[in-house]
Amino acid sequence: MPGGVNSPVRAFGSVDRQPIFIAKGNGSKICDIDGNEYIDYVCSWGALILGHSHPAVVKAVQAAAKKGTSFGAPTIAETALCEMICGAFDSIDKLRLVSSGTEAVMTAVRLAHAFTGRDYILKMSGCYHGHSDSMLVSAGSGSAQFSKPLCPGVPKSLSSLTLVADFNDIDSAARAFKKYKKKIAGCIIEPVAANMGVVLPKPGYLRSLRKLCDENKALLVFDEVITGFRLCFGGAQKIFKVRPDLTCLGKIIGGGVPCAAVGGREDIMNMLAPAGAVYQAGTLSGNPLATAAAIATLNIIKDKRFYAGLEEKSQMLHTGLLDAAKKASVPLTINRIGSLLSYFFTKKQVGNFDDAKSANAKLFKAFFAGMLKNGIYLAPSPFEAMFISAAHSKKDIAKTVFAAQNTFKRLEYP
Repeated sequence: MPGGVNSPVRAFGSVDRQPIFIAKGNGSKICDIDGNEYIDYVCSWGALILGHSHPAVVKAVQAAAKKGTSFGAPTIAETALCEMICGAFDSIDKLRLVSSGTEAVMTAVRLAHAFTGRDYILKMSGCYHGHSDSMLVSAGSGSAQFSKPLCPGVPKSLSSLTLVADFNDIDSAARAFKKYKKKIAGCIIEPVAANMGVVLPKPGYLRSLRKLCDENKALLVFDEVITGFRLCFGGAQKIFKVRPDLTCLGKIIGGGVPCAAVGGREDIMNMLAPAGAVYQAGTLSGNPLATAAAIATLNIIKDKRFYAGLEEKSQMLHTGLLDAAKKASVPLTINRIGSLLSYFFTKKQVGNFDDAKSANAKLFKAFFAGMLKNGIYLAPSPFEAMFISAAHSKKDIAKTVFAAQNTFKRLEYP
């Protein structure tokens, strides 16, 4: 495997360490191949909102596997899952199941191009939308309106069709729309950014973006691969009361099994083949294992009390980490919404990608190492989030805060 891993962040490159290899997981805990146990705040990058090996999910997957793992043909379970998701999101009339968030975004972008007949897509700096060519771009120097390939292999001809504005800066987006008048097919954004660390939208920002898209007859696409079903049963769009034209979902809707989706307005979604001419296909899309895990998960989290319990534990962790840092005189800023949380080693508020990048990376590395030594498994990157699951107990939270207290005391900060 290139670099010894199947996804870059697993290599622990951001923390200058060798990765640990996981043998098993149960509830809020994972165990490595050497038998060490950790309280897990990665939770398969947010997919496991119920924790590892939840009995209901395991039972559903086992039952489905006995009947067949894949058919490449329609099943009742696909329809049942799509009905559940459409029922949770007011903005989704129709849905197409796929297997990854990258695939969902790629399909949404293609639909935006086809529906509007335009070539440009606007994204926000610091928001990650998978590794398809048109989304793997960064802001060019000197302007929020030019972009460049983020890595070799992305053709300049494709990256030039993706414009980059600053997150939380509506004027930056407005300038792009003004310069590329009647050329922008759509604007894609994480309504709550979670790939520059967690960064919440400023009050009114998403509504202003909706208005800007309407004025320019462009589509608004919400990438809720992380936030969908994480913040509430209906995603960030329900909390912020902003209705996108298309929504990309993933992670939680698969219950730990590969599953994602793109959905939205009926007139847009009907452009997908076989109803329309926009081609998209997938052999394993909506397979029996994925739909079984998804339905089992959604049936549990649709209870209103579920998110109240998550919020209580998340607030406990939030407060505990801040108090521990304050007592140790360590500069720490925490951004949180529900069970989605990031910590930044800085005194300033973090409202965009530049703010996130200005945090102290050396302190992050030292903190990560100390927490791992104390049995706490955190994301090995300063630009990722902590995920609290239903399986995390108050005892887990208390142990995590205690580990943070011990680690903060040992951090060397000038």
